[in-house]
Amino acid sequence: MRKLYIGNKNYSSWSMRPWVLMKQAGIAFDEVMVRFDSFEAESQFKHTIAPLNPVAKVPVLVDGDLVVWDTLAIAEYLAETFPDKALWPKGAADRARARSICAEMHSGFGGLRGHCGMNIEASLPEVGAKLLKEQPGVRSDLDRIVQMWSDLLGTHGGPLLFGEFTIADAYFAPIGTRIKTYGLPVPAAISAYIERVQALPGIKAWIDEALAEKDFLQFEEPYRTGR
Repeated sequence: MRKLYIGNKNYSSWSMRPWVLMKQAGIAFDEVMVRFDSFEAESQFKHTIAPLNPVAKVPVLVDGDLVVWDTLAIAEYLAETFPDKALWPKGAADRARARSICAEMHSGFGGLRGHCGMNIEASLPEVGAKLLKEQPGVRSDLDRIVQMWSDLLGTHGGPLLFGEFTIADAYFAPIGTRIKTYGLPVPAAISAYIERVQALPGIKAWIDEALAEKDFLQFEEPYRTGR
């Protein structure tokens, strides 16, 4: 059985992406949760993850003798391994666009990710309002996400970014949790999309389990946990 190594569900946005992708697509795996005790070299977290991959971050997918780290690499491997699951959109043009926006998420949105760390159990609208005033990068990232999601929902008619569930919805699911945690203002159509995504069984399961962890940590940058 393949294994997926993840961090705390409340904090690890990168772990969330392949976990909800596999759950929602019905791909069987065993979860191995490695608690974020610290990110120092001598921490138990690093001692557990470092032997699996050279960057010592989560998530990590172990499938037999194969070890795949980096969230986008895991998603691509799963799409190739399970072509019947249609994890990318079916049309070539839509696949290219889906890969483009996932790559944009992978390398960008530093303002939003940097200042609005994932914290599913929290409600921090006053922090969100302050960040929107003081951090231009947060505002520009939010505007770009609203534009992107609006364009895709308009093009494909919903209910999800490319109509049916794909890697793109899994990849942006943690952004939806951030928008809710920090009370970031978005149009009603975007709010409705977030609710639809979070109602999907795979995504709902992650959120429910994150809220049940009761293992809330005090890291200045809990989002810096993987890729």
